[in-house]
Amino acid sequence: MPRVAIARFFVQIHRGVPKISHICDMNKTITITTLVEDTVNQRGLLAEHGLAFYIQAGTKRVLFDVGQTNVLFHNAQKLGVCLDGLDAVVLSHGHYDHTGALGELMVRMPRLSLYLHPDALKPKNGRNQYGSLRSIGMSNEIVEQVGRHAGSLVWTTKITEICDGLFVTGPIPRTHRFEDTSGSFFTDSTSTQPDLLLDDQALFFETRQGVHVVLGCAHAGVLNTLHYIQDFTGGKPIHTVMGGMHLLMASPERIDRTVTELRQLGVQSIAPAHCTGTMATAALWTQFPGKCFSCPTGSHVAFSID
Repeated sequence: MPRVAIARFFVQIHRGVPKISHICDMNKTITITTLVEDTVNQRGLLAEHGLAFYIQAGTKRVLFDVGQTNVLFHNAQKLGVCLDGLDAVVLSHGHYDHTGALGELMVRMPRLSLYLHPDALKPKNGRNQYGSLRSIGMSNEIVEQVGRHAGSLVWTTKITEICDGLFVTGPIPRTHRFEDTSGSFFTDSTSTQPDLLLDDQALFFETRQGVHVVLGCAHAGVLNTLHYIQDFTGGKPIHTVMGGMHLLMASPERIDRTVTELRQLGVQSIAPAHCTGTMATAALWTQFPGKCFSCPTGSHVAFSID
């Protein structure tokens, strides 16, 4: 399998931050394979509007989101990724393009541990640019399959460790007021109850170079997410940010401010994907020359001891 982008970082045991019990063990390599994304980099794979990352952390195997359809299984098979024996599935939030294959996954692999915020299972609706409202959450069938087949449901109402050194944020405080959910989202079919998407969460882990963050859609805001993680890690530098940033409807002013603050944070590696949007993606690749990489379906990035 060709590697589109490979990042190698030193790993160390860190004892200076009491909030974190582990950093990735010295004998551990963390690899992230993109199983579902809006674009694709090789023949035989399928792209769709959605996201799914397969993460191997030492002997642990975690799936972060599952895409929109059963494209997940097709791509996994083509890439030689065996989903049997997954240790956990983590949902970034409850939208259809991140949860669509969940029901089938639960049927094929019952007793999986599922990490999610409770709001991910609630009704979700979205209004498009033409004013139409539609359901964009999990179907009733998927919710029922989760309840029937999941081995355990771990409610991520706070920062939670998935396995040694791999964390999910849980709800992210909204401290940057210029960052909103980037869309018209509601919890009811009459569009009277806004959905603040409190279920939005991200994954992160730490190496010697800094903290590496994997985003689903960042409805809580990219900068809100990064600053929350940085607060938790005791001010450790954010090294890598990859995944969906949901800036496709962002104003030029918001994109400019996001770029400026990412630069101030000293982010060294950026992989905008999925819902980041063309304008924001172009701005990031332009403003961070040599620091951006792609993560389409089929790509593979490794974080390991050099």
